[in-house]
Amino acid sequence: MKNVVALFLTVSFSISLFANVSNSEKNILIKLYQNTNGSQWIVKWDLNASVSTWYGVKIVNDKVVGINLSNNNLVGTLPAEITDLKNLVELDLFKNQISGTIPKDIGKLKKLQQLNLSFNKLSGSIPNSICEIEHLKGLMIFMNNLSGQLPSKIGNLKELEVVCLFNNQLSGELPTSLYDLQHLQELALSSNNFSGQISKNVENLVSLEKLSLFDNKMNGQIPFNIVKLDNLEKVNLAYNSFSGFVPNTLAQKDGFNLTMRNESGIAFKLEVVNTSRGVLAADE
Repeated sequence: MKNVVALFLTVSFSISLFANVSNSEKNILIKLYQNTNGSQWIVKWDLNASVSTWYGVKIVNDKVVGINLSNNNLVGTLPAEITDLKNLVELDLFKNQISGTIPKDIGKLKKLQQLNLSFNKLSGSIPNSICEIEHLKGLMIFMNNLSGQLPSKIGNLKELEVVCLFNNQLSGELPTSLYDLQHLQELALSSNNFSGQISKNVENLVSLEKLSLFDNKMNGQIPFNIVKLDNLEKVNLAYNSFSGFVPNTLAQKDGFNLTMRNESGIAFKLEVVNTSRGVLAADE
């Protein structure tokens, strides 16, 4: 009888260990582990232990809501199945050696608020489906090898507060919808291949505090109405091909640099003018 009871308790305890998430979610995590050389991670998972003990995995109400494996020596590619973790709120894989592309169906992560895939070896383009993650607040994929253009419907992400995509190979003009992001506080697109002009609609970015377009191929005149952004503290537009004049109030912002490049790649400096009402009126 004692053996029967002991066996029952053992089985019950084993079931409880694995009852914290569904088998489907557990299998997706195992797929991530296998795809990114989990046996060589700095902090490894014991696949025989409860998922609740796995480093960097956050579980709420038996659902995986967070994965934070930053700086943990993940080497490999992201499995497409990761987009089936429908309750994921945070995905942070910062500073690893993940290669390949961003899963094209990443837009299926409808509850995602923070996405950080920065400092990896990702290539390809930013999937258009990312514009379907309506509650996304932080989009951070800097220091990779991404190419192509910014998704044209990025303005659909009305809750975006931070966009950091610097040090990639992104190109094309900034999408018109980008200027609809009224909650955007930081826009960092430096060291890419963006072209075209800054739209006068930049004044719609009323929450913007930091703007960095350093080291791109943008041109035209910097809109004078950018000085209407009362929250703007730091600006770096240097090493583009902007021309014309710069309002004095903008030139005084933290980090501002007047150095540009002409068509021959030779550096020159923009001239500064006072932002009198007359100058602004001519630009409006």
